Amino acid sequence: MLEVKEAGLWTTVQDMGRVGQYHLGVPPSGAADKYSYMIGNLLVGNPIEFAALEMTLLGGTFFFQQQTLIALTGAPMDAYLNERPIPFWQAFTVKEGDLLKITSCAKGVKSYLCISGGIDVPEVLGSKSTYELSRIGGFYGRKLVTGDMLNIHEPLPGAFKQAGKSVPLEFVPAFSNFQELRLIVGLSSYLVSDSGVKTFLSSEWTVSPESNRLAYRYKGPRLSFTEHHPPFGAGSSFSNVVDFAYPIGSVMFTNEEELIVLHNDATTGGGFVTIGTVISQDMDLVAQSRPFSTCHFVTVTIDQAIQIRTERRKKIEHLVQLLGR
Repeated sequence: MLEVKEAGLWTTVQDMGRVGQYHLGVPPSGAADKYSYMIGNLLVGNPIEFAALEMTLLGGTFFFQQQTLIALTGAPMDAYLNERPIPFWQAFTVKEGDLLKITSCAKGVKSYLCISGGIDVPEVLGSKSTYELSRIGGFYGRKLVTGDMLNIHEPLPGAFKQAGKSVPLEFVPAFSNFQELRLIVGLSSYLVSDSGVKTFLSSEWTVSPESNRLAYRYKGPRLSFTEHHPPFGAGSSFSNVVDFAYPIGSVMFTNEEELIVLHNDATTGGGFVTIGTVISQDMDLVAQSRPFSTCHFVTVTIDQAIQIRTERRKKIEHLVQLLGR
């Protein structure tokens, strides 16, 4: 059992997400920074898809009522086990009665507390991830609050041999205040003028404080759309189209100087001009983008995106070998 003494700013149960429900209007949810989340599970000897706690900007305080193995990954927060500082990206044994305190991060946004055996909450539509807008999954479909008592599974057999193992520095993300986000151009990009596309790709975009798990908002220069007669049902603005399904990672323009990148809890469709889609690997970078940080968009082909995905899979497989699993 895990007792929440302080819940932090926005702490939820997440796993790899809900697959196969998007066409029914249910987004995948799941860990916003999947790379950090998966590495945390590997550190404690879990399969990569076991449920963990995702913390946003501010951690929390947790009281352990049983012995287990834990790891902290993601945006680096100051963390203390029984008032003793502990680092991120390393596996630690905690004993019954231990108190873990996690404060705030100066870089990045999302941090993860992974526990051997995972968080024990019911599956909803094939996932334990929290989708708070519809109050499904996770811990009663909501973020944690002080006083919550979470069931945690018993440590997996052999898990404690992972204690003390850490992730080599070359596998730890940088959590920069400037991100280069790769995207595949398409969807309704033809509705952005040639000069608008050039402005979009050559400019820096600044993250808005209004960003969250639904979407990250960016402010930037003014760009232009093609002048066309919007079809019936699309409204009168050049930034509108007839509603269609949005992929996760869609880069859409709600007006001429603001864009939105849809994230894991996003709406499944709408009627805004969508210039392309951020590749899945770089959605981790979007999730770790702090308010007022900046980004630059770079186009890649589908073949390049597949190669990038393959390279990350190989990187994780190499780390599994280094951790001796």
